Amino acid sequence: MDSPSNLPSREAALKLLARYNSNRNLFNHMLACEAVMGALAQRFGADEAKWRLAGLLHDIDYDQTKDDPLRHSQVGADILAEAGYPDDVVYAVRVHNDVHGLPRLSRMDKALYAVDPLTGLIVAGALIKKEKDVRLIDTDFLLKRFKEKSFARGARRDQIEACSEIDLSLEVFISIGLEAMQAIAPELGIAGK
Repeated sequence: MDSPSNLPSREAALKLLARYNSNRNLFNHMLACEAVMGALAQRFGADEAKWRLAGLLHDIDYDQTKDDPLRHSQVGADILAEAGYPDDVVYAVRVHNDVHGLPRLSRMDKALYAVDPLTGLIVAGALIKKEKDVRLIDTDFLLKRFKEKSFARGARRDQIEACSEIDLSLEVFISIGLEAMQAIAPELGIAGK
């Protein structure tokens, strides 16, 4: 992927991420968010490299802050600002945690907020299938599961439904996310046994 000269490369982002993250499941979550954010950027004609970086790095501080939600995303945004990431990427990372009460201003901010729990919902959908393969589920399956309160409890439905803030229906949003994650299923470890 070509990046504008002022935007850190994906390779640099992965190196930075490796300094702060030791959890493979969390890393996979961030890869999934990167893929979905890239698909959304393509849909909206936005800066795909930037959106992908926001998705990839949004939980960079989670190993440090998982027990302190009031610090989560603030620490991560500070890490990214210090590393020279663009202000809009830093801000999107900062506001993806709504505990801070900061407004989501840009389409990228709003997309990242909704994408974060969507990836968990999709992974949960794959894992309840005996094959454990995300490529074997579809949007209708996930829409049905979305309505079940006991399914993927950690995937906040109100946050996923915030896709309306970027003018996408829940069905279209889930479909975009699912297709993006299916495309990298082996890398995410949800490509069956």
